[in-house]
Amino acid sequence: MDRTVIAYVIYLAVSIALTVWVARTLSRNGRIFLSDVLHGNEQLADAVNHLLVVGFYLVNLGFVALYLSDDGTVTDTRGVFEALSTKLGVVLLVLGVMHLGNVFVLNKIRRRGVMEREQVPPVAPQDWAKA
Repeated sequence: MDRTVIAYVIYLAVSIALTVWVARTLSRNGRIFLSDVLHGNEQLADAVNHLLVVGFYLVNLGFVALYLSDDGTVTDTRGVFEALSTKLGVVLLVLGVMHLGNVFVLNKIRRRGVMEREQVPPVAPQDWAKA
């Protein structure tokens, strides 16, 4: 078997495994934020969480597929490791950026929900103040 094909297979296996692991982590922990933001509406939190995970998979697996091609042919074992380290390093950086982006968006949504809850007065107004 050609070493380039071996590098492709290893790259795909590791990249897909990392993408699935990060997506599951985001899904499991992001649901808590969404539930808080959506005022305990569990069904809506699950639906939004699922949509975010699907989008995460589409973007990351699309990137992995587009980044699969290589300019040169891998001729030796050292070349396999160099190609894999470059490709997996870029995939890890993209996964990290996507992860931080998801956390940032979830935190932004959560903060907005907290601010909206704080703007509601604890007691309804009962009369007008006279000047």
